[in-house]
Amino acid sequence: MSIVARQVFWSIGFATIIALAIATAFIIVFPLASWSELWNQQLMDIPFVIFIPSFSIALGILLGIFSGVFWRRQFQEVEFSLSQLEQGRQAGAAEKKAAITEMLGINERVNRIAKQMSEQAKLSQRLATEKVEDQEARIQEIISQERNRLARELHDSVSQQLFAASMMMSAINETKQHTEESVEGRQLKIVEEMIHQSQLEMRALLLHLRPVALKNKTLKEGMEELLIELSQKVTMEIKWKVEDFPLDKGVEDHLFRILQESVSNTLRHSKATTLEVLLVKRDHFAILRIVDDGVGFEVEGRKAGSYGMQNMYERAGEVGGTLKVISVKDKGTRLEVKVPVTFNGDGGND
Repeated sequence: MSIVARQVFWSIGFATIIALAIATAFIIVFPLASWSELWNQQLMDIPFVIFIPSFSIALGILLGIFSGVFWRRQFQEVEFSLSQLEQGRQAGAAEKKAAITEMLGINERVNRIAKQMSEQAKLSQRLATEKVEDQEARIQEIISQERNRLARELHDSVSQQLFAASMMMSAINETKQHTEESVEGRQLKIVEEMIHQSQLEMRALLLHLRPVALKNKTLKEGMEELLIELSQKVTMEIKWKVEDFPLDKGVEDHLFRILQESVSNTLRHSKATTLEVLLVKRDHFAILRIVDDGVGFEVEGRKAGSYGMQNMYERAGEVGGTLKVISVKDKGTRLEVKVPVTFNGDGGND
């Protein structure tokens, strides 16, 4: 039952009880010679015995509608504030005072909760920044050196051999086009596709092994360098739009690592032909969006069973953001990260 209907119901009941109480008191004080007088006496050409309950019900309906609409507006204001809070937006103070003290108290509490959540997001980002700086100071140099060594050895050996095998298989298939429909031709084609997939797997592995820190680069510079290098090594069409705006170092590092993880997953699993990357700032949010046209996957199953997906969700949460993944079978996958842009702990903007 809605608040308006409930208020109307209670108002009609209350008005009826009041009318009966007044009528009873009146009859006790001024006894009737005959009960028929209640029907014979008229008010506005309506018998008194009908006028009193009708007037009471009508008055109850009007009062119920008025009070119901009033309370519905009060609850709608609270619901709007809570929805803003749920979306990660600042609820803000009410433009005018609430009609009753209790609703004013609720509005003040909602505003305090919004401020506390904003402070917690700032604190999370500050802690992420401090954590990244501390880790880089202690172990980044060792990790980077080892990653570079492994990546260099894999690139100079396995990756080059896979490339040579791919070229040889392409040449063999071109010289045996007339046997394409034969068992041998199909098998050679399968081998060529396996080698091609192995190359993608190797590039994804090299992407993981390369130094993941931005070091002295901005997020825009690091993303563009990564995507340009990737577009030169894979046949996939890669498009990107990256805006340049200031972010805390911890936020930049986490967004860059989420991009690396997502691109690696695309190379290894999606079988996509196009990849689009977008980084923009809208309404005090940094938005990173990665879209491919691959085979898609079951989002819930991958989230529960994949370390990479779980790692991306955790990274987004560490900087006060959210990560949403939408994937449709044979239609592709869309990954979007939204992080609130706030003033950092060092007094920098945004």
